[in-house]
Amino acid sequence: MNVVRKRSAASAIIGLGESTFSRKPDKTARAHAVEACLDAVSDAGLKMAEIDGLLLNRSPIEASSVLPLHLKRDIGLGDLSLLASVEAEGSSAIQMIQYAALAIDAGMAEKVLCVFADAPVGATGGGDAYSISMNLVGLDGWDERHGLIGATGGFALSVQRYFHLYGADSNALYEAAAADREWAALNPKAFLRKPLDKEEYFASRWIVEPLRLFDCAYPVNGAVAVIVSGAESAADGPNSPVYVHGFGQGHSGARNFAGAEPEIQTGAGIAGRNLFGGLGITPGACDFCEFYNPFSITTILALEGYGFCKPGEGVDFIAGRATRPGGALPTNTGGGHLSSYYLQGMTPVHEAIVQIRRCGGERQVPSNNLGLVTGFGGRMEYHSAMTVSPHREI
Repeated sequence: MNVVRKRSAASAIIGLGESTFSRKPDKTARAHAVEACLDAVSDAGLKMAEIDGLLLNRSPIEASSVLPLHLKRDIGLGDLSLLASVEAEGSSAIQMIQYAALAIDAGMAEKVLCVFADAPVGATGGGDAYSISMNLVGLDGWDERHGLIGATGGFALSVQRYFHLYGADSNALYEAAAADREWAALNPKAFLRKPLDKEEYFASRWIVEPLRLFDCAYPVNGAVAVIVSGAESAADGPNSPVYVHGFGQGHSGARNFAGAEPEIQTGAGIAGRNLFGGLGITPGACDFCEFYNPFSITTILALEGYGFCKPGEGVDFIAGRATRPGGALPTNTGGGHLSSYYLQGMTPVHEAIVQIRRCGGERQVPSNNLGLVTGFGGRMEYHSAMTVSPHREI
């Protein structure tokens, strides 16, 4: 590892819980959240009375009533020192963990439960839930009146701009999607495990050209919860602690002004500089990456944005099999959002914990000393990132 100096983690994830993941409208997001929280408390070997903080995150397209603050009563929690709902779109899951760590370091709490839950898949599937305007230009109603509906339309513009600037084509998207599918084949919990060949990929229907069906996330109904504690007591539980060594946020602004590149200019560079700079390391110190990747193009942009390769080089990096099983930088090792399941920012968090605990089975990465986990919202302008390790010192 390319580490400049030793750093000791102040916090750790000591519990991981999940509800059932389903493609059927079986129960509410709130019910999924309760199931995941109870599972996380059990996984950490704790009693409910030991939890003194609760942070909630719901999908930004849902009302606060979907995951209300009084979820604490549903779970059976007692008096709390910390309670909030965090809303920073897809960057929220990592932000919850960051705020829990900060609160613990400040003496506000000792054991903080963080949960994300969603139930977007109804009787007609999951697509309808996301067919809303992203308001990319900042003028209410403008996007919708001009036919730009849903995140897929916004990211289709990103793909077109990337293709224009760097001379790439749809083969680049196929390689990114196929790499995720290769990992998913090794993950018993992934929903799409069949290998993705070119013929099947190029025969799939357009969602918004140039994004095809297999370029898009696979939403499910479910919840994931984690418990954050101070590092001092983290090793007391029944499972290996996942030490959190650093956080970085980055939120790009004024992207619609002349001279900017709103389609591909993201907050990843800011978040990466804050994260890696604070730790005194380079991206090369990371053994694996779990990116928030609801579209195939976002894996390419994340590799470039976080500094694993230069702008325009992400296509060749993936095509050279660096991100696949056996590659130099295992990436989205559970299958990512495209092939495993889409529970927004908790999908990469969940998989990172599995890898740090060495519970990955066939997909376990050979070296798990340091992993990068990311989340983003909007069209990648809101970013959060963290590094995790099985070791308290790196």
